[in-house]
Amino acid sequence: MSRKILVVDDEIHILRVVAIKLKNNGFEVITAEDGKQGFETALAEMPDMIISDYQMPNMTGIEMVEKLRQNETTKCIPVIMLTARGFAIEDQQKQNLNIAEFLSKPFSPKELLNTVEEILQNCTAK
Repeated sequence: MSRKILVVDDEIHILRVVAIKLKNNGFEVITAEDGKQGFETALAEMPDMIISDYQMPNMTGIEMVEKLRQNETTKCIPVIMLTARGFAIEDQQKQNLNIAEFLSKPFSPKELLNTVEEILQNCTAK
């Protein structure tokens, strides 16, 4: 059974790179181009994981995660947040939103894949 991952980013080249890396490693990938679309897609598709950019139009990654955590069906989906180097998120906010990992852009697709596999493995081990 392949795992479904939602990738949310307003930068099309990042969406493509991440989607290709994940698809080439057996994941089913769905994409969204902003937080609002990402939230709606997460509700409709119920992915096993979400990889989201932090800063996006219409709704930021953090705002999207806040809404996901308020919804009973999406509150436990693990999230990896991609951030530009200048954007720091408080540890308290990271804990409150239960964000699994933060990766700074630019990131290595291999590093992202390893992080995805590690988080999903930990989720199934629980």
